[in-house]
Amino acid sequence: METGLAYAMGTAPGGGGGGASSIMGFLPIILIFVVFYFLLIRPQQKRAKDHRNLLNSLKEGDEVLTSGGIYGKITGIRDDKITVEISDKVRVKVSRGAIAQVIRGNQ
Repeated sequence: METGLAYAMGTAPGGGGGGASSIMGFLPIILIFVVFYFLLIRPQQKRAKDHRNLLNSLKEGDEVLTSGGIYGKITGIRDDKITVEISDKVRVKVSRGAIAQVIRGNQ
């Protein structure tokens, strides 16, 4: 009866494949990480890079949409502050990071 207990705790006699079985045990975890990288992490990094490029290319006269949903035209840029004209003689200062997108054409 004790020999059955010993087999349950260790490898089967003549098994000898302990190294390969430990790698096979980690394979599902590795595959999950790879899937998360390509489906979640990489696309998010690409969007962040595109947004950084957008913010660096802003110039006066661009029509923009802020993350708060306000449409306007850039009238001034100073470091991290952007002045946006939202109506005649109505200007607001927003953070550069608050610009969500540049509007192309008439919308």
